[in-house]
Amino acid sequence: MSVTLGIDIGTSGTKTIAIDESGTILASASAEYPCDHPKPGWSEQDPNLWWSATATTVRQVLEKANLQPADVAAIGLSGQMHGSVFLDANGQVVRPALLWNDQRTVAEAAEIEAKAGGREGLVRLVANRALVGFTAPKVLWLRNQEPANFDKVRQILLPKDYIRFKLSGTYATEVSDASGTLFLDVTNRKWSRELLGLLDLDPALLPECFESFEVSSVVSESGASATGLKAGTKIVGGGGDQPAGAVGNGIVRAGVVSATMGTSGVVFAHAPEPGFDPLGRLQRGCHAVPGAWCVMGVVLSAGGSFQWYRNQLAQAQVDAAKSLGIDPYELLNDQAALAGPGAEGLFFLPYLTGERAPYYDSDAKGAWVGLTVRHGRPHLVRSILEGASYAMRDSLELIREMGVNIEQIRVSGGGARSSFWRQIQANIYGVDVQTVNATEGPAFGVALLAMVGAGVFSSVPEACDATIRLVERTEVEPEIQAFHDRAYVLYKKLYQDLRESFAMISDLVRG
Repeated sequence: MSVTLGIDIGTSGTKTIAIDESGTILASASAEYPCDHPKPGWSEQDPNLWWSATATTVRQVLEKANLQPADVAAIGLSGQMHGSVFLDANGQVVRPALLWNDQRTVAEAAEIEAKAGGREGLVRLVANRALVGFTAPKVLWLRNQEPANFDKVRQILLPKDYIRFKLSGTYATEVSDASGTLFLDVTNRKWSRELLGLLDLDPALLPECFESFEVSSVVSESGASATGLKAGTKIVGGGGDQPAGAVGNGIVRAGVVSATMGTSGVVFAHAPEPGFDPLGRLQRGCHAVPGAWCVMGVVLSAGGSFQWYRNQLAQAQVDAAKSLGIDPYELLNDQAALAGPGAEGLFFLPYLTGERAPYYDSDAKGAWVGLTVRHGRPHLVRSILEGASYAMRDSLELIREMGVNIEQIRVSGGGARSSFWRQIQANIYGVDVQTVNATEGPAFGVALLAMVGAGVFSSVPEACDATIRLVERTEVEPEIQAFHDRAYVLYKKLYQDLRESFAMISDLVRG
């Protein structure tokens, strides 16, 4: 029986799992770490935190599953997309990595579009507009704002690819994660030398790019010493967390869409062609499935809004949950269920770190609108769950508008663990939502990719068909759906009404 590992480098923690060829999870381990916000809108992490968490969780999984190093046939890597790891000539980290939700690069994003001949010109080159969260603007920011650090840089890696480097000593990436750098010619699945030339960047700064199932490297002696793995163990390309999570949910054919409610929220649809939208309203990329592409919309603070509430405003509930031996989110969900749909007119705009789709507004702010003396904790929490779901619906509406067929929605992430939140999503999306037996998301997806790379399965769809099964369907409640259809119109209007004020607040903070 073949065994593979899936390692997912998340924003708040790293998860490692081991699976067998039936898709059974043999063991799982997680390790958390902090995220730094040195200035408003900034988001950074020390990449060595990821490596420490990886080494710890791999060892724990091997021990829990009673695996010998030689039992592991291959490893798949996933991670938060868009982050920038800057390495010097000795492979040392130059400065903390700038993360996907960092908002400091507004000027650089505009600079890229200008040098590419405008937004439509850029979209024709790389299939995407210049979003402030992408990697390319971060590289230009380093060059513009920290030139001494930029002069030291000899390699730029994405978060999961830094772990590949630490495991193997190899600089490499793969097409799905590379799609989110803005440097990749998504249509042709290779680095865009034309855009790199326009930006005056050396192509040697970027690693070799593989397909997601291809073997990219092997574990080195030092990687084996740190993790307990066997030197020579295969490491496949893997995937950015969203394409990898889509594989883990079986989103490998047209018509099936995933809605992942993690720290960020992502609506992800499989696409048989790369497509073209001159407005760049949704993010397009190479899927982790060879010969396929994807379209997705991203909410920057979906589950992250709920996490913020738990951490900042619900310490009493966290303490109470710990004393009862339950997850604090479970207790908060139970409280939210005490408030009815719409939370008695309370709306929450989940723009705590700006917003991507559909507004691409780094100045957008979180807000409760409609507060009255009748509102209590149940209303506050329910409004967060509904607000994050409305934000996800924004992307679903764009996907529908662009002619992508939606036959079923598979939900995952923290928002899928709660039956209460699943029901909210079904009613707001207007489509029955489904869960699958695989609940480990990106880690499971890249473990399947590793199975393909190890030769256990001949293709990614075959691996998904053999291991993924539908478990539960949450049906739309028509009357509540009709209510949310009306409320959604108001939700969208609130952003438009507040957009100018959000920008003025940002100006005030910047001085």
